[in-house]
Amino acid sequence: MAQCCILGAGNWATAFARVLADAGHRVTIVARRPEVARAITEQHRNPDYLSDIDLGELVTATTDPVAGLAGAEVIVLAVPAQQMRSYLRQLATLPVWRDSQAPVLSLVKGIETGTDMRMSEVIAQAGEVDLARIAVLSGPNLAGEIAERQPSLSVIAAYDPAVGRRLQQVCLTPAFRTYTIDDVVGAEIAGAAKNVIALAVGMGAGLGYGHNALASVITRGLHQLAALGEAMGGQQSTFAGLAGLGDLVATCSSPLSRNRTFGERLGRGLSVQQAVEESAGVAEGVATSLAVRDLARAHGVDMPIVEGVVAVLEGRSTPAAMVPVLMEREPKPES
Repeated sequence: MAQCCILGAGNWATAFARVLADAGHRVTIVARRPEVARAITEQHRNPDYLSDIDLGELVTATTDPVAGLAGAEVIVLAVPAQQMRSYLRQLATLPVWRDSQAPVLSLVKGIETGTDMRMSEVIAQAGEVDLARIAVLSGPNLAGEIAERQPSLSVIAAYDPAVGRRLQQVCLTPAFRTYTIDDVVGAEIAGAAKNVIALAVGMGAGLGYGHNALASVITRGLHQLAALGEAMGGQQSTFAGLAGLGDLVATCSSPLSRNRTFGERLGRGLSVQQAVEESAGVAEGVATSLAVRDLARAHGVDMPIVEGVVAVLEGRSTPAAMVPVLMEREPKPES
């Protein structure tokens, strides 16, 4: 049994707390609001996210990161990508954080806008954490299904293979299993870029396009995000696996996906602001799309789907206008 601390109390944080508890570990969630922490500790349910899921007695919560991190043998980061840096800067002032040698597992799929840095890079820089302690979890991670103990596979990508193997054992349950890989770059680029592709697929669905069209966007989206990942040093095998194809298919196909449903709202004619107001949580692809576009341009990678999504989000195009632009591209070999 390990003592685990999850920093964040959203959908994925809540689902992963249940995974760790199912694996027999004690879990402390560090929440932002006292009423949420109190409900998790006393009722073992998160009133804001997945409220019908009983987290069990091994899961408690606090608003005090010092209390949450005290004695933690595994630290899990589950805060929004664009809030990661400021959050870590506050943590880095705490002796309990600075003195820890526990592995740090990131559940966050995004690229920081402004710096175009991957989350593990932000953790290392802003949190002053040795890269050897950092790992990322990626794959088809729809939180609701995992919380319901539906069978799910993921990957843990770690800079240090020993850390990856340790974390693999920590989150092993009958319903949740992970594979280990050493391609942190590929896993993070796939996890972030697929959210942008899911926005495009959602727009197509909102416009009423059928399975052929949506499958085409998913397939070309995979090709484009893999090209970016490889240009940045990722491994081709990562994009054919759970962190690439697996995560992309789940995110683009499921109504549980925030990015897919956000795109659908845009496809139905809602403005970006209206779609934000109707959304129940953060669609990471909205902010990440700009960073993914900038990375693609910097590495000389052609990502027309991402360019189209950014044009819609910036008000320079509409979902209906984006599709003809993609269809009018010059024919060329598929590879």
